Amino acid sequence: MTAGTEVAQRRQLGRSVLAIGVAFIAVFALSLGTDVLLHATGVYPPWGRSMSDGLFGLATAYRLTYGTFGSWMTARLAPSRPMAHSLVGAAIGTVLATVGAVVTWNKGPEFGPHWYPLALVVTAIPCGWLGAVIATRRPG
Repeated sequence: MTAGTEVAQRRQLGRSVLAIGVAFIAVFALSLGTDVLLHATGVYPPWGRSMSDGLFGLATAYRLTYGTFGSWMTARLAPSRPMAHSLVGAAIGTVLATVGAVVTWNKGPEFGPHWYPLALVVTAIPCGWLGAVIATRRPG
């Protein structure tokens, strides 16, 4: 392997990590920002209080939307193989959602019904796939 090839591979790896990392930051900021806005406007109860299943349904809906957007962003920023990049990001999201579910399981009603973290776990990969499909769709 030549020095030029090594540099190109490192640059591509850096762009791959950046594509996934930027999307994770965007999804996190959008999700937390929406949570804060909904608490501040009274749509959600004060922090630490339990919410209804309907409100957790709302949270699930915008998290799925933001996850799909993040996967779209990853695919658009990926230096190559956009679907693979989006699915790697989705796999990381699945692991993080699983850890979140395990850590908060039976910790109290403020963490929501059991279906909520499970929904986030099982939808991460489909959202990753959908975001990549949308990003790579050819017009016309």
